[in-house]
Amino acid sequence: MRAPFLQRVETRPERVDPAQFPFTIRAFSHGIDLDFASPVTFFVGENGSGKSTLLEALAEGCGFDPEGGSRDHQRVTAAGRSPLLPALRLSWKPKVTKGFFLRAESFYNFATYIEGVSDLQAYGGKSLHAQSHGESFLALFNHRFDQGVFILDEPEAALSPQRQLSFLKIVHDLTVTGRAQFLIATHSPIILAYPGAVLFSLDGDAVQKTEYRDTKHFLITRDFLNSPERFFKHLFDTSERSSG
Repeated sequence: MRAPFLQRVETRPERVDPAQFPFTIRAFSHGIDLDFASPVTFFVGENGSGKSTLLEALAEGCGFDPEGGSRDHQRVTAAGRSPLLPALRLSWKPKVTKGFFLRAESFYNFATYIEGVSDLQAYGGKSLHAQSHGESFLALFNHRFDQGVFILDEPEAALSPQRQLSFLKIVHDLTVTGRAQFLIATHSPIILAYPGAVLFSLDGDAVQKTEYRDTKHFLITRDFLNSPERFFKHLFDTSERSSG
């Protein structure tokens, strides 16, 4: 078996209601139709553009707990389930059941849950709470990521730039063998630069493919590093004028 395992996600037209959440989100208002041709796919967009909503639905469609974890970690009640998933059709070749859903914002709760139900040897033999946030993320990536679909919501949240590069090495080592597929929402221009990845932007009227060098993440970071004083002058002068 070679990734990508999850090959397509599309909305069922009869279940798309632009007046009801989550289709009130601009990028979803006309439905969703995505093909996954690469083992690594990134979702980019501003806060509130729908990235987390989409990843939660995909994670639940894979059988993962929407709060994070694998199929073995089920903690959320029916009331906490994705409102988007019932409108989606997921196409697999083949269907896999292994993988993991990482939500940076709820990772602390997941680590607490693991303390009581799992053998910590599966996470490197050390409590995730006894490590720094970045160390615990890398322990998870190194010890629990093997074969399957890995859905990650802002994995860079706990990673320094150097450890973001370490993370990309893990992604490469898993995908080069065809064992893993990654679906990642990120703001990191370092992570987004991963070679061969497909990028989807949620900043328009639909979820559409984009190129790395066309993303705001790349453009703003590049321009800022080239001339931070220009950005500060604009930001601070504007603040002073508005306060006056």
